[in-house]
Amino acid sequence: MSGELKSIPSLSPAREAWWREALRSPIFTAAVAFGLVLVLGLIFSGDGAFYKWGTHRDALRQASVYGILACGMTVVIITAGIDLSVGSVLALVAVSFSILSIHWGWSPWVAIPACLAVGTACGAVTGGIIARFAIQPFIVTLSMMVFARGMAKYVSGGMKVSTAVQGANGTYSYVDVPEIFRLIDSRLLGENLSVVSLIFLACVILSWIGLSRLRWGRYVYAIGGNEAAARLSGVPVGAMKVLAYGLAGLFAAVAGICQAAQEQQGDPETGMAYELSAIAIVVIGGTNLMGGRGGIGLTLLGTLIIGYIEKILSINAVAEANRLMLTGVIIVAAVLIQRRRV
Repeated sequence: MSGELKSIPSLSPAREAWWREALRSPIFTAAVAFGLVLVLGLIFSGDGAFYKWGTHRDALRQASVYGILACGMTVVIITAGIDLSVGSVLALVAVSFSILSIHWGWSPWVAIPACLAVGTACGAVTGGIIARFAIQPFIVTLSMMVFARGMAKYVSGGMKVSTAVQGANGTYSYVDVPEIFRLIDSRLLGENLSVVSLIFLACVILSWIGLSRLRWGRYVYAIGGNEAAARLSGVPVGAMKVLAYGLAGLFAAVAGICQAAQEQQGDPETGMAYELSAIAIVVIGGTNLMGGRGGIGLTLLGTLIIGYIEKILSINAVAEANRLMLTGVIIVAAVLIQRRRV
């Protein structure tokens, strides 16, 4: 919508102001964008594939890992930060989970908490360095991105961690895929809802509760809005940054476990450029890159938008190069829309 809304005589000034503000809100913009994407799907249906339930089910499943990463990215961006390391942390956790579960035979009750701790530690170290030394998040998270990717390759020996296990004499034997892998990769309700999608929705709910119902959520918004004022108001800025980046690492670990289960292996090369998809989801949803504004509901809409765009392009056999270029254009457009609302 361009320009101000014209005055509507039948509405009171207060109600007219409410409608004007509602139509300028990020949630309205994101909802309209999602509606337009669905319309595009109806028009370019891929020979009717868009009209099948399986297409929508698969779109949500394929976007779920990105959405889990975006939950943590939302918290970081609200603090006016950025995290470029989540894709590499995902790979490190995917490799670690595969080694612990497939090669070492650890119980999921031990392997999963250990992997979650690895991801959380990576994020907390990043947040601690940013808070303690006041270094730009871009630089610190870029360093963690390189370090975590290197660690993933180191612990895996540069190879995929699969069900082929090398013995002491150098020969390979094959083991069964752990039951926890099958459980995470399974589907419920007559194969209509994937477990990974349920995990994503659980991450959305937990993030929403934290940001909107808990004190630390108000602190996160305060830091993003004005860090100096937040510090003078008694907000523990350093601790909150450690918490924010620690949560991003935790969600990256959850995504890494899901990725390993879906691929049934730990690939040290997995997760490449996933951080860009997570940032795109957050920005397209409407969370402001300058910090202080946004929310997890917007990220949910952003996940659906990106997921459906990818699915529509896929069913219409659009080349990957064109998909990447289109995603770049969409990100720039989303940022320009944000600037108009400021």
